Amino acid sequence: MPIVGTSAANAGSQALIWRSEDDTRAFAERLAARPALRNAFIELHGELGAGKTTFVRHLLRALGVQGRVKSPTYAVVEPHEVGDLHIWHFDFYRFNDPREWEDAGFRDIFAGDGIKLAEWPEKAAGHIPRADLALTIETMTDETRNVTLTPQTPLGTALLEGMPA
Repeated sequence: MPIVGTSAANAGSQALIWRSEDDTRAFAERLAARPALRNAFIELHGELGAGKTTFVRHLLRALGVQGRVKSPTYAVVEPHEVGDLHIWHFDFYRFNDPREWEDAGFRDIFAGDGIKLAEWPEKAAGHIPRADLALTIETMTDETRNVTLTPQTPLGTALLEGMPA
């Protein structure tokens, strides 16, 4: 999985190419090994079918989540626990009612400890805090994925520092 380079437009951004699902899995495993991930918020961008949920599944498996890992498209959030680590997987694709934010207790989740992973974060704009890391997946015609990793906080920068290619 080659690192293509860094982006001048987004200082500190890294561009990757995932040639197969094995590359997705390998990156998820490397990210899962980063101590800074424990309280990170990662937003996932990409069209339907780009591989956002596939990446999350590999990350959750690498973190030790057992059993079925399903997309939270209809439930909006799926919680997971591994020991004392809380992981929240959000999918805001069908998020339309801002009252749902308060009613579901999302504010408390984002204020607490644990890993937060959000697909379609733009649907909840104005409600979610700034993500530590933005991961954008673009599907190419040859089925490879161009991936851009953009740190947006010092924690996001720490996630990527020294990350092997």
